[in-house]
Amino acid sequence: MQSMQSNQSKKAGATEELLAIAAKHVYPNNKPAKIVLARGQGSRLFDVEGRRFLDLAAGVAVCSLGHAHPKLTATIAAQAGRLMHVSNYFYNEENILLASELCELCEKEGLTRALLCNSGTEANEAMFKAVRRHFYVKGDKRSRIISFHNSFHGRTMGSLAMTGTPKYREGFGRIEGITHVTYGDLDAVAAEMGSDVAAVIVEAVQGEGGVIPAPLGFLEGLRALCNQHGALLVFDEVQTGIGRLGRWFGFQRSGSFAGVRPDAISLAKGLGGGFPIGAMVTSEELGSALPPGTHGSTFGGNPLACAAARTVLRVMEAEDIVPNVERKGQLLSAMLARVARELPNVCEGQRGEGLLRGLILRPGFVARDILPKLVDAGVLLLAAGERVLRFAPPLIITDAELEEGVAIVRKVLEELPAHSS
Repeated sequence: MQSMQSNQSKKAGATEELLAIAAKHVYPNNKPAKIVLARGQGSRLFDVEGRRFLDLAAGVAVCSLGHAHPKLTATIAAQAGRLMHVSNYFYNEENILLASELCELCEKEGLTRALLCNSGTEANEAMFKAVRRHFYVKGDKRSRIISFHNSFHGRTMGSLAMTGTPKYREGFGRIEGITHVTYGDLDAVAAEMGSDVAAVIVEAVQGEGGVIPAPLGFLEGLRALCNQHGALLVFDEVQTGIGRLGRWFGFQRSGSFAGVRPDAISLAKGLGGGFPIGAMVTSEELGSALPPGTHGSTFGGNPLACAAARTVLRVMEAEDIVPNVERKGQLLSAMLARVARELPNVCEGQRGEGLLRGLILRPGFVARDILPKLVDAGVLLLAAGERVLRFAPPLIITDAELEEGVAIVRKVLEELPAHSS
């Protein structure tokens, strides 16, 4: 099989031949751009024909250290040569140390237990199960979960049920006991709170929903409402965690947000720097919600993934990446604001935090329709919602690369035909 695949790749060679193979054999539930990527270095990607692209997407906020970071690749190679997998019937050293290090990052907020899995969807699924079973064990019948319109929490049935975008749930049936309300509206949350509510799940910035930061006072207000009604407050930090917003976790805002203490958070994406891993980190109280036999993951917490994640954390600490994200985010914000000012017929403005930013297009423009034009111009970008171009570059991106990328985006946008709104 290995020989056949190698020969087939050599025979195909060009993009068109590989795309023809993909059209025949790859399950068509994605709609990738018509390029075939082969390698990466830092914030650059290269396709099979050697064409170069500036990566402002980072695999949907995944490749936090960019591509082929020497310390991360060395760790993965070395760990693969020692031990890749053991089941969770046994401890492994990397699993234990990663759990400890994640808890240390948020010990001031009282999060002391980490459950390791393979993805953000799995982390949110575990969180969904944990909050419901927490009350079941106590003999409390509450199980309803409040989530938000435009939220995104994953693709498995539990995480999908909490997702606040109806198109993602269409055709899959329903899981009962989920209420969706308007993001940022404390009155709407208060109106739905009651003795049957187990938890509120929230993103500090809605990523997929349009790069929408929580309004001032909103997260703090959620904590107060949950305390008042005996419910849990859990954060989906899959996209916003591990430095993406200029702090380790999105809930760790300064000022009035200093008192927001989650009962659990979910992590993934940037945690492994490109290697698949997820985690749920909880308070000590919630740490007993899923005892042995109630939840599991064959590959969750494997030593290879955990070693990769530990290296990501070490590099981010050693290279002062998180404080630099704050500065780079402000630079990117200023650049996008200028584009919006200079192209008022195309753009409405920009928003976001850290290196998760959105350039908002005017009505009539569809972000996903513009992405292929950006690919042709040499930039890889994301869409968020209908009218937002999402910037989520590697956290190691340079100022010059940000300037280069925004200049290319601006050129593509100014060449778009006008729309009447």
